[in-house]
Amino acid sequence: MLDPLTALAAVNTAVKITKAAINTCQNLSSLAGPLSQFFSAKEEAIKVVKQGGFKGSAMAKAIELEMAIKEMQDLEKSISDLFFSANETDLFRKIKARATQITSDQIQAEKREREAAARHKKDVDEVITFVLMMLVFGALLGFLGWLIFEVMQQQCGGKC
Repeated sequence: MLDPLTALAAVNTAVKITKAAINTCQNLSSLAGPLSQFFSAKEEAIKVVKQGGFKGSAMAKAIELEMAIKEMQDLEKSISDLFFSANETDLFRKIKARATQITSDQIQAEKREREAAARHKKDVDEVITFVLMMLVFGALLGFLGWLIFEVMQQQCGGKC
């Protein structure tokens, strides 16, 4: 996980590289690398923002974040315009659909992992409860056996 300053620097670098690539691109396929770097940096920055982790002046961080978000939104708009101007709207729709599907798959996988972890925790808790119940039951049986032995010793007067 990146720290907030590194994430912000990664976003800024990715934005600069992507803008330069857009300005100099010969075809859309040459943008694959810079666009991939841009969207990866964007996702990493979103994770950092969700986890909190910014320290220092709240106003300074808010300004930095909002400016970076605005720049990312503007760049995303220019990327979609680039696809539309290159008459590749179908490709852009497929990319967006694929991204949506991948996100959905990731959410489902995370949900399955959380459910599996919850089941595992429940199973472990059940085993611990069973072991503790058996220990208590064994202790009660041992105490009951000792009690019966003592009563028998008193009844027999030690001759049993």
